[in-house]
Amino acid sequence: MLEKFFDLRGHGTTVKTEVIAGITTFLTMAYIAFVNPAILSDAGMDFGAVFVATCIAAAVGTLIMGLYANYPIALAPGMGLNAFFTYGVVLGMGHTWQVALGAVFLSGILFVILSILPVREWIINAIPKGLKMAISAGIGLFLGIIALKNAGIVVDHPATLVTIGDLTAWPALLALFGFTIMVALDRLRVPGAVIIGILAITAIGVLLGVSEFKGVVALPPDPSPTFLQLDLAGAFKIALLSVVFTFLFVDLFDTAGTLIGVAHRAGLLDAEGKLPRLRQALMADSSSSVIGSVVGTSTTTSYIESAAGIKAGGRTGLTAVVVALLFLLTLFFAPLAGTVPAFATAPALLFVACLMTRGLAEIDWEDVTEYAPAVLTALAMPLTFSIAHGIGLGFIAYALVKILTGRISECSVAVLIIAAAFVLKFAFL
Repeated sequence: MLEKFFDLRGHGTTVKTEVIAGITTFLTMAYIAFVNPAILSDAGMDFGAVFVATCIAAAVGTLIMGLYANYPIALAPGMGLNAFFTYGVVLGMGHTWQVALGAVFLSGILFVILSILPVREWIINAIPKGLKMAISAGIGLFLGIIALKNAGIVVDHPATLVTIGDLTAWPALLALFGFTIMVALDRLRVPGAVIIGILAITAIGVLLGVSEFKGVVALPPDPSPTFLQLDLAGAFKIALLSVVFTFLFVDLFDTAGTLIGVAHRAGLLDAEGKLPRLRQALMADSSSSVIGSVVGTSTTTSYIESAAGIKAGGRTGLTAVVVALLFLLTLFFAPLAGTVPAFATAPALLFVACLMTRGLAEIDWEDVTEYAPAVLTALAMPLTFSIAHGIGLGFIAYALVKILTGRISECSVAVLIIAAAFVLKFAFL
């Protein structure tokens, strides 16, 4: 049955290989079950309910990807988007988390529509590569400053805005140690480097008495505090347009980049370098965001960590099905998630930040009209503490420099429209 449904032989793989690949992918991204609730709880959401929502959104989204699109790609609430949800929309703009969930739902619906329409590839290709890479890097820098803040390594200062914290305190020391563990394990190609680092620092923190042990296994927490709590009416306000757009924009291009990158590594692209069943893959991603907002979590997206499973031999949706089942099993480890302190998840955020910032290397550093707007985009995100503001400033700068240098032909209609929309937002909203 598995052979026939997933065409294992046609993809040159076996059930055993797919299962091993699924376990490998899960280990590399299991940290999200601990990190996502920690981030969204800062927005006032119930930790246990978000833990359940995270596991369900990841399981359902990954299952759709495996069964509908037949790709070995896993999904879960996206890093960066969860930070924008909490620190940008709720704490920064002052909206309730219920309204933020409504914005995630609307962005998911729009993504579903774009996934169906034939204009999806035109939209994806209309945005310059430099801006795409800058957005990814900027989100990485945004995560980095959040990580350093959560660990107490960076603190606020009335004169310099930020300064170094107390590096002799246990949280800061353990966070730095956790980061080095993750980097070392990743260099040694140990599967699950991030989750191993989180659990190791958590254990040390418990032994030192700086964090509380709450158990390992129990029945899943009550999901009702976040289930169906989204505020759609509030999300339809004009002030939320930029928020909905940001969720949609980042998810769309992050997903497209991940799908193409991972499929390329797996040898799944066609002769023209295009991804077969792109519509099904985008539908899996977009529908999972809608489902995630309903159960109570931020935007769900495809994970680049899926490349680890592909490296282990995963080639079909069976790999994704294995990942989905493991996320459902994770539901019974809520006490362990509650035991993990902020200084144990901070190094994970910092490590992911390093991975995402690599996008700066792919910018054209010989063309000032390309790298200047890109650098502005990346820097503005952490310094304004907003992914949306960084995207807006980057698009405006890109459009203006292309116009002023007589190179407007290099600026797509989509870029001009987006830049104009952000000008209006900054001027009137």
